[in-house]
Amino acid sequence: MKDLERTLRTNDTRAIERAAATAAATVTARAVADGLVDVAYGFVDSPFGRFLLAATPRGLVKLAFHPESVEEVLSELATRISPRVLEAPAELDEVRRELDEYFDGRRRTFELPLDWRLTRGFSERVLRATARIPYGGVSTYRDVAARAGNPRAMRAAGNALGSNPLPIVVPCHRVVRTGGDVGNYGGGPDMKRALLRLEGAIDDAG
Repeated sequence: MKDLERTLRTNDTRAIERAAATAAATVTARAVADGLVDVAYGFVDSPFGRFLLAATPRGLVKLAFHPESVEEVLSELATRISPRVLEAPAELDEVRRELDEYFDGRRRTFELPLDWRLTRGFSERVLRATARIPYGGVSTYRDVAARAGNPRAMRAAGNALGSNPLPIVVPCHRVVRTGGDVGNYGGGPDMKRALLRLEGAIDDAG
């Protein structure tokens, strides 16, 4: 902290910013090491814009597309998991690496541990069934509803997929309507088609 105090007295704006960033990183690392952080969050740039990532000691718990309202996402995490939420980008490095490999076409299966606490009941069963759809494959809303225990609950399955807290990693983009129409998606239908094209599930005309 003495180094920071000396830097502040220099009135060197860039040096002050660097020193402040270093101090913040040190505090964050200490908080994580001391077990004072229950939810670590950070951001990743993707071909589809900026995503917010959040993880707990159990695993990845949230991936939010285009988080215009970061505070809304953080509020959900604080309310439903723990108020001890801190921006700690280094804790998400493995998530970023696997996402980068996926978007580059070099990864077909995510190996990340997942924290399922933001979903439960039938919705969780739907998402766990969705997580088993292989790369390059697709399933229908009826199929995933059946695998979750109720083949007639297609609307409920659609709602579960629409509120998926872990899109891409839990590949709800692989669930399409009977007949082949891609259906709805949190990132929009164009993003859903692009992900399916990346995986070779549909061709450029799909």
